[in-house]
Amino acid sequence: MIVVHHLNNSRSQRILWLLEELGLDYDIKKYQRDPKTMLAPPELKAVHPLGKSPVITDDALVVAESGAIVEYLTGRYGNGRLVPAPGTPERLRYTYFLHFAEGSAMPPLLMKLVFDKVENSPMPFFAKPIARSIARKVKDSFVMPNIRSQLDFLESELGKSTWFAGEEFSAADIQMSFALEAAASRGGLGSQYPKLSAFLARIHARPAYARALERGGKYDYA
Repeated sequence: MIVVHHLNNSRSQRILWLLEELGLDYDIKKYQRDPKTMLAPPELKAVHPLGKSPVITDDALVVAESGAIVEYLTGRYGNGRLVPAPGTPERLRYTYFLHFAEGSAMPPLLMKLVFDKVENSPMPFFAKPIARSIARKVKDSFVMPNIRSQLDFLESELGKSTWFAGEEFSAADIQMSFALEAAASRGGLGSQYPKLSAFLARIHARPAYARALERGGKYDYA
């Protein structure tokens, strides 16, 4: 039996969605973030030494990291579903976006989250102007230009095909979803990116996406 060790407001929601798209049976073990630190609870370290989510167990096997889990589940249980055929241009695009999601898209969004918290967190009055000035300068000069550049690129890519790998929905779209939903929440993805906005509307309309939310619980990216 596949067990998803599911942390609230985390990337593990994508794994629930993938399992629903594949129609696989699975169980969920839920974990809650510390409300003050927003860190995962120490109990997750009993599953994997890094104590992070997503992580799945499949009988005695433990698999961590979103991309590795996607490749494991589609490779072992997918029977060719949600992955383009080998040797095709679609397969190359699939592989690219499967890795782009975490390798390129998420780091600046995570940096923005961190510097937003620095800018808005309580601190001694004498330190506040300095901390806020540094946070704003980093965001304005580095973080936001990187996010905008990536969103421009992704908008252009979805001008080439309906989905990221081609005309067929794939697991690469599931992998890309978290970064784009985070960008819509806090990274400036709005109506100026109509193709990306339409992508989000399409995934939200998928029955498997809704079923995953029912099982995992609603989440946010703030």
